Amino acid sequence: MVNQVKLTGIVLSATPVGEYDKRLVILTGQRGKITAFAKGARRPSSRFAAGSRPFSFGEFSLYQGREAYNVVEMDIQNYFDDISMDMDAVYFGFYFLEVADYYSHENVDSREMIQLLYQSLRALANESIPNKLVRYIFELKTFYINGEYPDVFSCAHCGNKDGLKGFDVQKSGAVCRECEGLSKEMIELNTSTFYTMQYIVSSPIPKLYSFTVTEVVLKELAMVMGRWRSKYIDKEFKSLEFLDQKLIFKS
Repeated sequence: MVNQVKLTGIVLSATPVGEYDKRLVILTGQRGKITAFAKGARRPSSRFAAGSRPFSFGEFSLYQGREAYNVVEMDIQNYFDDISMDMDAVYFGFYFLEVADYYSHENVDSREMIQLLYQSLRALANESIPNKLVRYIFELKTFYINGEYPDVFSCAHCGNKDGLKGFDVQKSGAVCRECEGLSKEMIELNTSTFYTMQYIVSSPIPKLYSFTVTEVVLKELAMVMGRWRSKYIDKEFKSLEFLDQKLIFKS
């Protein structure tokens, strides 16, 4: 087929269409977020059945139409079945998919974003790393990749890189000891929290999930990311609302 392409991607969402088909939203490295129809994917015997569900990662052979793609073949390399065995991991995973969907666009190079999403889903299956930490790493790195993230390296008031004491949500950056009086809503942070955020922003994606933190740092990351997201992201993530409610009820 003249318009057939092979793309590496991960299924962000799958919606039933008609009696047997599915409409897939796939994040691909080469062409960004695309819409593709998997004919007959809802039939139990369909070769597309297993791969036409969220989290499925692999190569998709597609026929490009005027407004959408049609799936020709699938070569799924990872279904992330290990996540499905842990309901907490499932909730976090769906939040990651929704965030990736929000930031992704068609015909935009998304190789870095798909790499982050893939590594983050793998990290959810790693019992040595708390799911909450995976979430905050994923959030901060996502903001960085998309060019809108808090400055955690220097004071938002004077530019000083030393003596950082807190975080100013209004300024979207760190605050040093000399300038703390200039910030009305500063969140005081542990030095280890600054080191953690600096590491997340500056490290390559394959090395992101190679550490853990104390409960103090985890709580401070939660405060910073929560307040920053509320102020600068104009989107209410349904999966996040459900996730937060579940965690509150569980605690």
